Amino acid sequence: DGATTLIGASSSMAELRRMIAKVARSQAPVHITGESGTGKELVARMIHDSGPRADAPFVPVNCGAIPTELMEGELFGHRKGSFTGATEDKQGMVRSAEGGTLFLDEIADLPLHMQVKLLRVIQERSVRPVGETRESPVDVRFLSASHRDLARMVTRGEFREDLFYRLNVIEMRVPPLRERDADVLLLADHILARLGTEMEIDSPALTRAARKKLRQHGFPGNVRELENVLE
Repeated sequence: DGATTLIGASSSMAELRRMIAKVARSQAPVHITGESGTGKELVARMIHDSGPRADAPFVPVNCGAIPTELMEGELFGHRKGSFTGATEDKQGMVRSAEGGTLFLDEIADLPLHMQVKLLRVIQERSVRPVGETRESPVDVRFLSASHRDLARMVTRGEFREDLFYRLNVIEMRVPPLRERDADVLLLADHILARLGTEMEIDSPALTRAARKKLRQHGFPGNVRELENVLE
């Protein structure tokens, strides 16, 4: 989701960096909101890297990319033979983040039956793999993100209220690129330098006309769109 650090001199980015440094010291769950392509995973990684869990794993999970029927086994693990196709024990993503951070991206896509199970893991700080009778304790910090409005989904009955309050202890908003248009050229130069390195070419420079064009564009796809355009 962009570079490895937040690029930008705008006041909103300075505020976001301040907030990251502050919440990194806490162990409270953080919910990161913002449009697609703004860099929510990058913010989650920076919270992890700036805190006491930095040396432990950071495990990102895209809740929208895992088929519903496989989700429980992927997240919580399973015992060999617990269902057709379970040919060996699987640890699961929650336990693979032991001591570190589990980042649940696009949490709004989590089906209701999985929301119940996730809530239990957060409350009990333990996880029970599919086909296992006992629960195992886990020490994981939970970060989540969505480009959808979870509070509105709660009022519509599409997302569990109890899970929402568990995940949304601290809420952070990542601003869209059009709200920090002064950062566009800073980002562009940074991305071009990185692309030059990756492609083993001299970093291309933007003409005055190109710079003006970039400043005028609204970037509905945010930083990801800027990266794609430059590439």
